Amino acid sequence: MSSESNSYQRPPVTLPQQNRVALFWLTTGAGAVLYVTFQLFFYVNNFVRAHGTAPEITFDPHILWVFSAFYGCWIVTILLALSGTTKAQWAALILGGLMVALNTLGGISDGLRDGWYVAFSAVFFITLPGVFAIVTTWRHLKRKGAHYVNE
Repeated sequence: MSSESNSYQRPPVTLPQQNRVALFWLTTGAGAVLYVTFQLFFYVNNFVRAHGTAPEITFDPHILWVFSAFYGCWIVTILLALSGTTKAQWAALILGGLMVALNTLGGISDGLRDGWYVAFSAVFFITLPGVFAIVTTWRHLKRKGAHYVNE
């Protein structure tokens, strides 16, 4: 075995900036799904602990599609961030920031109703990664500058 074959080293794997931005938004969307899952577990646990005397939460079947569409907007945000154009990055920043704000406010209001741990999980699973995603997207847009004006 020659020394030339050992001298070659792979360059470090770097993630393109637009993929980093999409990864941050994906993490935030996954955090929103975790929050909703934990919120349901908390509600069922409280309902069982109260032996069914807690108020039931029921939804009109016609309104249930709103929840799917609302949480489906996380996919749209991730796809916009992944496309990489400046307009799509701005759209991801605006839609994602709005989603982070609405999910955080909803989580805090649910926390006021159901307990501090629900509000904490909303802040931990949605707001914390959402702030990182917003900052990363903003830095990516600032870094692009005038080079990508026509995109």
